[in-house]
Amino acid sequence: MNDESDIIAANTTFYAAFAAGDFAAMTRLWADDDRMSCIHPGWPPLIGRTAVMDSWRDIVQNPSRPRITCAEPYAIIDGDSGRVLCIEIVDGAALAATNAFRRIDGAWRLVHHQSSPIAQIIRQPQEDASDPTRRLH
Repeated sequence: MNDESDIIAANTTFYAAFAAGDFAAMTRLWADDDRMSCIHPGWPPLIGRTAVMDSWRDIVQNPSRPRITCAEPYAIIDGDSGRVLCIEIVDGAALAATNAFRRIDGAWRLVHHQSSPIAQIIRQPQEDASDPTRRLH
């Protein structure tokens, strides 16, 4: 495997742990230090392992947690740091997400997660140029 496929695989494992409600697997994916952070949609920033993992424990162990799938993952790697940008589909709504990883002892470990809603583009219907009531002022 190469760096790109390895980091995408780590990202896939993150979403699989979420979907399964597997907090132990989620815990193994995150770096084991206090230089981690997370911003859940609508939440203030969480900094440090305790705050971040407490939030994930509460989310993944909640039986009514949302269903999340990851679409269109794109990896950006710079040495031992990398991130995966993707679209999270959360109960049918789209969020833009960034999952930042650091290579630690040969494995990609999460150090930051952030997701936020994507603004929807609403297109206005085009005016009918043949409409006689249409006027330019």
